[in-house]
Amino acid sequence: MERLFKTKRNIGIILVQYTLDNKTMKNIFLISLITIGLFSSFKTNSYEQVLPSLSLKNTEGETINVNSFAKNGKITAISFWATWCGPCIKELDAVNENYEDWQEDYNFELVAVSIDNSRSSSKVKPLVAGKGWDYEVLLDQNKALAIAMNVSNPPALFLVDTSGAIVYTHTGFKAGDELELEDKLKELNGLKEKEEKSHDHDHDGHDHQH
Repeated sequence: MERLFKTKRNIGIILVQYTLDNKTMKNIFLISLITIGLFSSFKTNSYEQVLPSLSLKNTEGETINVNSFAKNGKITAISFWATWCGPCIKELDAVNENYEDWQEDYNFELVAVSIDNSRSSSKVKPLVAGKGWDYEVLLDQNKALAIAMNVSNPPALFLVDTSGAIVYTHTGFKAGDELELEDKLKELNGLKEKEEKSHDHDHDGHDHQH
């Protein structure tokens, strides 16, 4: 009986499949294609684990391959911004306040990638000069790098370690976020663990005094 039931069920499924009209079958086929397409685009657009090999011009008109920042032996932040983006400017201002110390203490550099289009990119150089930012500034007018790294809206920051791997990402900005970035820099330099050990030692010493 069980075998007969399975046979009837299988026949039923086959009959149902064959009675689907052409329109339904076409819809299923289209849905399948769309689903495959979505998964493909998700995979393609997920940000690279390393910096892509793309060339952009800096504010001096020099052509620079972005991937070169993965090979300079430094911890590098790639920060996407725009002249019209308030939070972007706040983030770059906040980092700039600590930049000289971070360069020395953490072997750090920041590359500010402007996604201003051809109409607003002329504002980039004067703004950078007015702010006194000592960053390498690249122009991504066609958003080629932004697209390659799946950046839709700035600010977006990617931190690249000394081996060239992207180890940290952050989007948006609010006051205090730069401290999170510094914590990551300390961690990559092995300083965070030393701080924690030093804190534990001080705490133990304090307890002994009691």
